[in-house]
Amino acid sequence: MESSLIRPTPAAIGVVVREGSVLLVRRNNPPDAGKWGFPGGKIEPGETLRAAAAREVKEETGVLVNPNQVLTALDVLDRDAHGSLRFHYVLIAVLCDWISGVAQPADDVSDAAWVEIANIGSCGLLLSASVPTVAAMAWALRDGQSSPLGSAAPAPSR
Repeated sequence: MESSLIRPTPAAIGVVVREGSVLLVRRNNPPDAGKWGFPGGKIEPGETLRAAAAREVKEETGVLVNPNQVLTALDVLDRDAHGSLRFHYVLIAVLCDWISGVAQPADDVSDAAWVEIANIGSCGLLLSASVPTVAAMAWALRDGQSSPLGSAAPAPSR
């Protein structure tokens, strides 16, 4: 596909922090198939950002959440071997509070797990880009503490 025909696609990711851990899923589909990241997906027409985050978390893990504030936005650019753009997603990270549910993989993920934020960089999972940084931002905002990752992932300015 010619890159001039490709338009950025907005998507919501739910960043769920609970007891020092963050909810991650192993993706089945591109981008990042086989990698661990936050539950999320495309925002449906007429759907609010927060509603999309909550829906995606529930669809992919069965966990019910209360979506709060936007943490950050990330560009995901996928290129072929020749450098041509295949797709462009704008991922909007939404901090979510866990309400209920046990994380179980569903929809388009093969696994779901709670991962300790303090050990996320050394957890042995193949992570999508920016997962440790976004998890540290969520931890800092959710718990009002400094990042458990130290200077590697500074808390956002307020």
